[in-house]
Amino acid sequence: MIPVSVRLNPFKAGGLELPILEGAVGVPWSPYGRILVERPVFTLHPLFHAGCYYVQDSSAMYVGHVFRKFLPELRPGARVLDLCAAPGGKTTDLAASLRERFGDDFLLVSNEVMKDRARVLDDNVARWGDPNVVVTSVDPAAFAPLGEYFDVIVADVPCSGEGMFRKDARAEEQWSPELVKLCAARQKRILADVWPSLRRGGVLVYSTCTYEEAENDDNLAWAAENLGGEIVAPQDEFPSSGVRLTRHGSLLKAGEVPGEGQWVGALHKTSGGCRPGRADIGSLRPMRNGMVKGVTKGRDFVPDADWALSIKYERGSYPEAELDKPTALKYLHRDAIVLPGAPLGYVLVTYRSVPLGFVKNIGPRCNNLLPKGRKILMNV
Repeated sequence: MIPVSVRLNPFKAGGLELPILEGAVGVPWSPYGRILVERPVFTLHPLFHAGCYYVQDSSAMYVGHVFRKFLPELRPGARVLDLCAAPGGKTTDLAASLRERFGDDFLLVSNEVMKDRARVLDDNVARWGDPNVVVTSVDPAAFAPLGEYFDVIVADVPCSGEGMFRKDARAEEQWSPELVKLCAARQKRILADVWPSLRRGGVLVYSTCTYEEAENDDNLAWAAENLGGEIVAPQDEFPSSGVRLTRHGSLLKAGEVPGEGQWVGALHKTSGGCRPGRADIGSLRPMRNGMVKGVTKGRDFVPDADWALSIKYERGSYPEAELDKPTALKYLHRDAIVLPGAPLGYVLVTYRSVPLGFVKNIGPRCNNLLPKGRKILMNV
C-alpha cells in the first residue's frame, strides 16, 4: 500500500483531535506533516472540507522544507510566487510558513496556467482560508512586466513524471526519452520567461517529480549559467530518511522514502538590478485577490461562502449552528437542511466548532449557500 499523508493547517487544526491521526508518524521535513496508518475516505470528513488539513504526498512536502530554509533572508512584506501551483499543496504549505513568520505582512501569488486546474487550485486555497493568497491563471511570461517583484519563486515545473510511476500507470506509459527532452526544453522556457520577475538576490526553488538529470541538476545549472544565479549547495539533513543528495539538489525516490518521487534544488539570482515594473498584480486579472465578505443584493447583504472558511472570519458576525456529522455531510452534499431553533436569516454552520459555510434559514428549511463546484458528489 502506498502511504498517504496529510499536512495540518496550524491556523485551523490547533487543539482539534483528528481521529485520522491515530497511530500517524511525523514527516521529518514538515512540522505539520503526518503519515497516516491507513487511507480514510477524505470526502466523508467534514474537517477536510473545512480546510483543517490538506492531503499531500510527504515527498512533495520537501519543497516547503527547502523554502523555509530561506525564510530568515526575507523581511516583512515578502512577496512569493508559486508558479505552477495546482492543485494547491505547495501553496498552502508556503502560506502557513509565511503567516507563521510574518503574520499578515506577506503576499503569496499562486498561479496555474491551465484553467480547469486553476479552478481546483482556487477551491483548495479557499478551504485553506488564508486571505493573503492571490490566485492567478496566466502564462509565466505574464509576470515579467511586474519587474523584479518577487523575493522567492517556487517553480514545481511540469516534468516527465518518473517519480509518479508507482502511483500513476499513465505516467509510465507516456514516458520516453523524447518526452524527457521535450520537458527539459519546456522547463528552460518557463524559467527564462519568469526570471525577470525575481529580484536580484532573490531565491528560485526549483522542483520536479522526475529522476532525470536533464530536468533536474542540468536545468538548475543551466539557469545559473544562462540566466544568472548561484546554486545553493544541498545539505545532507535527513540521511536516515532516504533523501539522497545529487550534484545540485535533493532527490527523494519512491521506495526509499515513504512518499513518491521528488527532486528539489535552489539558487540565488545574481543578475539584474532595480527593474521597475510596468504593471501590477491586478493587471493579471486574479481569480482571487484578498478577502470578500459578501455582496449586496437588493436589501440583503449575502455573505460570501469563502469568508466563512477564512482564518480571518470574525466569529460572532452571524448566528451559528453546530451540525452533527450526518447533517454536516448533507450540507456538503448541498442538500437542504433544517435548523430547529436557529434564527431566521443567514447562519454560519459549523462542525466541531469549525466553520463550514453559510445557509439562509427560512424556517421549514435552509437555502444552502455552498458553491456548486464544491458539492460532495458521492452518496453520503
